[in-house]
Amino acid sequence: MSKLQIEKTRCKGCGYCIEVCPKKALSFSGEISDQGYDTVKVDDALCIQCGACYRVCPDYVFEII
Repeated sequence: MSKLQIEKTRCKGCGYCIEVCPKKALSFSGEISDQGYDTVKVDDALCIQCGACYRVCPDYVFEII
């Protein structure tokens, strides 16, 4: 089964991925990165690995493994 992996050090907290997720599997984590951004987290139970977040992310945060 595929899994969505997030590289939090690249995340700038833009929220584009949260907006496009059809299953609402992504949300802000409340964890502030070293750069000062609120990073995203994935709910693996909801995620269907559709790739919408991957396609919209300007910072290449996501990888489906």
